[in-house]
Amino acid sequence: MAKQRVAVDVGGTFTDVCVFDEDTRSIRVTKVPSTPDDPMRAVLDGVERGGIDLAEVSLFSHGTTVATNALITRNFQPAAMVTTTGFRDVIEIRDGTKDDLWDAYHDVAPPYIRRRDRFEVAERIDYAGRVVTPLDEVAARRTAALLRKRGARTVAVCFVNSYVNPAHEIRMREILEEELPGVAVSTSAEILPEIFEHDRFNTTVANTVLAPLVSGYVNRLAKELAAGGYRGDLLLLHSGGGSMTPRMVERYPVRLAASGIAAGAIAARHVAAQCGYANAIGLDMGGTSTDIAMVHGGELRVTKEWSVEYGYPIIFPSIEVLTIGAGGGSIAHIDEAGSLRNGPQSAGAAPGPACYGAGGTEPTNSDANLVLNRLGTSLAGGAKLLSPEPAERAILDRVAQPLGLALEDAASAVLQVANANMADAVRLISIRRGYDPRDFALIAFGGAGALHGAEVARELNIPTVVVPPNPGVTSALGCLLVDIRHDLSAMFDAVGDQADGEEFENAFAGLEAEASARLQHEGVRAEDALLQRTVSMRYLGQWRSLTVKCGSGPGSLREAIELFHEQHEREYSFRRDETPVQIYQLGLTAIGVTPKPVVAPYEVVPGAAPAARQNRKVYFDGPGWVDTPVHERAALPAGCRLDGPAVIEQLDATTIVPPDSRAEIDEWLNIRIHLTEA
Repeated sequence: MAKQRVAVDVGGTFTDVCVFDEDTRSIRVTKVPSTPDDPMRAVLDGVERGGIDLAEVSLFSHGTTVATNALITRNFQPAAMVTTTGFRDVIEIRDGTKDDLWDAYHDVAPPYIRRRDRFEVAERIDYAGRVVTPLDEVAARRTAALLRKRGARTVAVCFVNSYVNPAHEIRMREILEEELPGVAVSTSAEILPEIFEHDRFNTTVANTVLAPLVSGYVNRLAKELAAGGYRGDLLLLHSGGGSMTPRMVERYPVRLAASGIAAGAIAARHVAAQCGYANAIGLDMGGTSTDIAMVHGGELRVTKEWSVEYGYPIIFPSIEVLTIGAGGGSIAHIDEAGSLRNGPQSAGAAPGPACYGAGGTEPTNSDANLVLNRLGTSLAGGAKLLSPEPAERAILDRVAQPLGLALEDAASAVLQVANANMADAVRLISIRRGYDPRDFALIAFGGAGALHGAEVARELNIPTVVVPPNPGVTSALGCLLVDIRHDLSAMFDAVGDQADGEEFENAFAGLEAEASARLQHEGVRAEDALLQRTVSMRYLGQWRSLTVKCGSGPGSLREAIELFHEQHEREYSFRRDETPVQIYQLGLTAIGVTPKPVVAPYEVVPGAAPAARQNRKVYFDGPGWVDTPVHERAALPAGCRLDGPAVIEQLDATTIVPPDSRAEIDEWLNIRIHLTEA
């Protein structure tokens, strides 16, 4: 029987591989450079470097940035949109807002489908689902003929009130499939059966343009794995924190648009729960960006409206992750006013930071860490060697000399700006929502997270930093911790106390039937299926809604209304129990439970850390250059303690334990850094 579970997470700089052995209950990891031109090459390189026999793999899970990168680069195959007469420009008009309200010269990016590729067909269904104007099938076939002439590969069908009656969209899809064999068609009623055509149309358009690219990549990878001996389904991590098989990815590729960032958030929640922290902030700092997620009460925050590019919302539940341009490769530069900035520009994987010696000349966070001796000269087990001379030259030329600083002061300033950017992002996701960071632990991971975690935590007065055993590949571990998951929704308009209980239950029964069919299609056994209800509500007359959990049976709706009042008070600092609550939408999460890796804990033997492998001078703010012990992480047993300053090195990351702090290794081999209160 297959005894290994493999997870691969593709990042902007490195591709991480995590292998769990079911017999020994142990995890081993490896990293390979990413291949942006074809991410699949890096996945297969990681399998080869990890010495993985695919015939011995029982589960292969993958977090991918293919969909995200496609939306950013807009490298789409020919796509078109068919909509109701008069609604051709909905996705271009948007909601009239701008990312930067005060910048009159900055325009929002254009829609994913150009205006000349958006076509109108006469039809109309009213708000109640009654046919006002029948679908003009002659015009529909004329449009299909034009699309065939233009070589369209995929088509979005977006009729204005199809969420309440999809008959016209279904017929339009049938006509397109008759006239255009082999063309992928996405209908808005199938992708997102919700009101608000701007949100629904944009989500459907994103699904449409991604369909050939994502399904092509996923199917190619699945075939390569099968050729190597893998006999199971390839599981793709999606934005909601679950996974999908290639069969469902073909229908809903847009769900992979935030695949890569969700894995880290899931892993952060797992590590926090393992260590006994109900509240935690995940700081996933990679080579290009930093992803910040918040766990409160053991649950990750979920949002239903997000976007890869401003103005084009994707309305699928997604783990809420705040991403900023702060990574190991983020470029430090001086702006027009003479101030030092850090990011969001990145040196990327090629040419990379100056210290890579591959032609990069801009100073980055990695260069600054190397100049200050916080970072060694070898990454990923020798796969990447770092050169101090180009790093010093970049910081001297671009930062130190323009600002009149010594080399080490300039390098320290670069890191201080990066840490301040990350601390500000944590404040946005915590303090801005009424949460005190001092009540949280910071889970620092990613290739660079352990280098910066303690200093970011100190700036926020967070008392404890947890560094997982393999911080550089922790996101890949997150891919092993997810279940198959689908999120369904339906509009339901009623005032809470006056809602028809039978109609309410029937609406959920319809969603549950579809959810069960999807799980069955993906091979999930009935005993492994779990259905969870939610209700979106708002105070009568208000616009914004909150989504709360809902049980089943008598009294469940009343309990959901009370939960709405409580959540509204926490989010907005007030509640109005006397105001009627309007039910706006029903939601259902369908989960197919997959087996999770259970790592064996280690015996804790309290004591001092073993002797350091070496000592080197490391620069810290305040004391300056300090003689610092450098430890090999594999040599630190569970229970050992060490006082800062210290540097802890391993294959996939380097951990900094600053002065005035102490670290201990727990039974899961996490490093817990306890900071002295400022």
